[in-house]
Amino acid sequence: MFAISGYKFSEKQSTARQEITMASKPIRVTVWNEFRHERSHEQVQKIYPAGMHAVIAEALEQHLGEAVRTRVSSLDDEEQGVTSTVLGQTDVMTWWGHAAHDEVTDEHAERVVQRVWDGMGLIVLHSGHFSKPFKRLMGTGCGLRWREAAELERIWCVRPGHPIADGLDAYFELPQTEMYGELFDIPEPDELVFISWFEGGEVFRTGCCWTRGKGRIFYFRPGHETYPIYYDANVQRVIANAVKWVAPRSSSPYVTGGHHEPESLSPIAAKHEMDASLHE
Repeated sequence: MFAISGYKFSEKQSTARQEITMASKPIRVTVWNEFRHERSHEQVQKIYPAGMHAVIAEALEQHLGEAVRTRVSSLDDEEQGVTSTVLGQTDVMTWWGHAAHDEVTDEHAERVVQRVWDGMGLIVLHSGHFSKPFKRLMGTGCGLRWREAAELERIWCVRPGHPIADGLDAYFELPQTEMYGELFDIPEPDELVFISWFEGGEVFRTGCCWTRGKGRIFYFRPGHETYPIYYDANVQRVIANAVKWVAPRSSSPYVTGGHHEPESLSPIAAKHEMDASLHE
């Protein structure tokens, strides 16, 4: 242990050890699903008898093994599946919603948003583009063009060096999907990993990355409920890779909102008396 110009190397080494410990712990993933279509629509029930969330969770366990711990939650669970306890024990949340976006309360949506700011990773799937948490984090309408016609989708990797693209070829295909087309009303992605071409001619930004606060966000388009898309090995690989990429990387605090700092770190020469009424 020694110091040079005020640097304490023991503290720096302690921080490094903390980061290694975070990286070595299993990633705690909560797979959130609206879970309505699987209980009300016969075709969806046949494809996902236990729900899409069950298939996604099982796929993550198969692909990531001991590196992950999964739990599932849904809209009809206690506090819509996003209790403070659940969120506090979640490093990464995947989100699938469609028919019941408006049923998610503003309070519960805001809980998810706050956790992303604090560092929780969020993977938004398919029609989750219109969910309250995603729209709040994007700050845009998040609308798009769509068509359900059982058409071929070809998904091209446009950033092959990205960790989310690890293990994938230049492109992969889904034989029957719902079409999503541009314009996709989102902020410019920090990184664009995949684009889709559809048999009917449209294209779409299918794999998009952002950072909000300390949290990383990945939007991935495939996943219409009437097709067995979450059984596809390439789709599973993308989601598993995304879990690793969005997982928290730092334990440092993220302070939001405005905070008055009446005491300065260094002396200030000017004499000034603040009018507190201006800040009430």
